[in-house]
Amino acid sequence: MPGGWQGSNRKAQLPTDWDSRIRPLVLERDGHQCTEVDGGVRCTQKATDVDHIGENTDHDPANLRALCRWHHNRRSSAQGNRARKRVPEKRRPERHPGLL
Repeated sequence: MPGGWQGSNRKAQLPTDWDSRIRPLVLERDGHQCTEVDGGVRCTQKATDVDHIGENTDHDPANLRALCRWHHNRRSSAQGNRARKRVPEKRRPERHPGLL
């Protein structure tokens, strides 16, 4: 499956009870419906993913919410793009002007 966990070590960073306890708890709490709100209207799609609202290492249910796959992918993509912009791109060293 494109996207998902491919090329990521994120799953290894989740607690051992993520799939058995935490994820089902959040999906149940949020009624298995995406919690994303756009223009004051809550998404009506089925929630398939659990997203960290704040810090990715805080797995407390208060820091988690249910999202549909589309909204979760959109949010993750935006986070990845912001992270890439913070990391300076590696450049080739410039030649000293006196050596040109």
